[in-house]
Amino acid sequence: MRFMYLVSHPGPSAQPTPELLEAMHKLADREIKAGRMLDNGGLMPVAMGAQVRIVDGKLSVIDGPFVEAKEVIGGYAVFELRDKEEAVAMAREFMQLHLDFMPGWEGTCELRAFAGP
Repeated sequence: MRFMYLVSHPGPSAQPTPELLEAMHKLADREIKAGRMLDNGGLMPVAMGAQVRIVDGKLSVIDGPFVEAKEVIGGYAVFELRDKEEAVAMAREFMQLHLDFMPGWEGTCELRAFAGP
């Protein structure tokens, strides 16, 4: 099964510590070599983005930053894993790195299975 992980956190972007970056790179390298991690990346601040919306039948474009954003997606990863249980275990391992190397950081790793084969 293919899963996407979306990592979000409240408030403004917090730069990961060098120790967290190193730990994440080691984890990613291990998972890429094992063929489980297919893609990953951090995202630029919302101020550099845009939203394309449809509201009341009209298309609009809104440049960032987005005032109403309560949580910011800071990064993503795509994995090919056996099942949801393995996906949850991988997400727990990834989020444990944040506990270990970035005390005080709060956030969420949402995992979603891809639809289809």
